Amino acid sequence: MTATYVGPAEYDMNAMVAAFDQAIAKQPKGICVFAVEAVLQPQIDKATDAGIPVATILGDLPESKRIAYVGSYQRDLGYMGGMGVAEALGGSGKIAILSIPGVQMFDDREAGYREAFDKFPGIEVVQVGDTKADTVTAVNVAKDILTANPDLAAFVGTDSTAGIGAATAVEEAGLVGKVKVVAMDRNSDILQKIKEGTLTGTVAQDDAAMAFWCLQVLYNFNHNQAPLTSDNKAAGVTTGPTNVFMWANYIDETNVDYFLAANETYAK
Repeated sequence: MTATYVGPAEYDMNAMVAAFDQAIAKQPKGICVFAVEAVLQPQIDKATDAGIPVATILGDLPESKRIAYVGSYQRDLGYMGGMGVAEALGGSGKIAILSIPGVQMFDDREAGYREAFDKFPGIEVVQVGDTKADTVTAVNVAKDILTANPDLAAFVGTDSTAGIGAATAVEEAGLVGKVKVVAMDRNSDILQKIKEGTLTGTVAQDDAAMAFWCLQVLYNFNHNQAPLTSDNKAAGVTTGPTNVFMWANYIDETNVDYFLAANETYAK
């Protein structure tokens, strides 16, 4: 079995749709797709109708015809980050959330943060900023929030762009250590900011294993479906998992070196 990675390097949904169409044209035995926005649902359904099984990874579109989702409980990611920043603040302080409002997976992560904060009466969410998944925008939005809220205690982000944007704004304002920042993802730039003390922590999905399990789901679908009937295909029966949920882990100064070392290995 061979696999090929395709798609844009940036957050560009038009380019992602185009890459998906190109993948369908090659008639592969299956497609794993980061289903970040609903604009991809027609492509998922198109592939499925063409006989190509699709599994979503990292983000999900459950109303599509995908056969399975491999990833995290999005709310749990936010909840873990929320508990991390709450502990760093001693359970009290004003917090701003940097996210991409209107995109379900990021809204779910925000909901997870808020669920954690509900456990701490001393924590108040004062503003939600839209980063548009762009680092420059994230930095400017974070700066505006700092100006509007001089007593801000922390930023939390629903992705790495938000984390870097908040970290940069805090550094430039000379507020490192005074304004906490908790991000998501294990990009090396995020991890380095933890090493430097600018970021308090970040939430890491088990994305190192997600691609493996996504390919495993597709392989089983094609080659190893359990004999639930005497002829699953004729009976219109599909077997196998519809959801594969992975662990999430919190990264801070106590374990960041291990994640940085792993990233260096991946880069070789």
